[in-house]
Amino acid sequence: MTPAAAAQPRNGDADGIVVGDDGLARPPWATVDPLLREYYDTEWGLPIRDEQGLYERICLEGFQAGLSWATILRKRPAFRQAFHDFQPDIVAAFTDADVERLLQDPGIVRNRLKVRAAITNAQATIALRERGGLVDFVWQFRPRTTPQPVTHVEIPTQSPDSVALSKALRKQGFSFVGPTTMFALMEAIGMVDTHLLDSHRRGSSGVWTD
Repeated sequence: MTPAAAAQPRNGDADGIVVGDDGLARPPWATVDPLLREYYDTEWGLPIRDEQGLYERICLEGFQAGLSWATILRKRPAFRQAFHDFQPDIVAAFTDADVERLLQDPGIVRNRLKVRAAITNAQATIALRERGGLVDFVWQFRPRTTPQPVTHVEIPTQSPDSVALSKALRKQGFSFVGPTTMFALMEAIGMVDTHLLDSHRRGSSGVWTD
């Protein structure tokens, strides 16, 4: 859920900060659509430290692969309805009949592999409870430093930590959790701060104070 590479909603032609009519500075991708602007101003980059919320973010990042984040954001209410607000215990019990039902739902991304990944990831989330839970497992990969980009092109699309997180999650049975997707997750939940230095949201996570 972030603006890096294919996993994020960036405006590929623009690079610098944009000052809006409200006087606030944002990256270009957060200025092209009111929905994206609201998401940037109120959600993106804020810490997620509950299992259900983090499981949802992982699933939606997976569904977003190859698509724009704006598409996923518009479909998020339908996703939440279809997946019972992404409650892992409910989704983990989905059957083949549920898969077929979801593939007939025009409100979501109807991709069989991604739907099955959401179910598999719910089961893996439950299994991780015996090891301290999904939240602690993911947050242990928070890096020691965070990028300090002035322009969009300075924002990486993956990092050694996102590679390590991807490998660790795959080892625990998760899917659609590649390094680029996991870096997008890390940005979205505040594990790294890739807000441009001049953005009004820089440092808003409280995780990073630079």
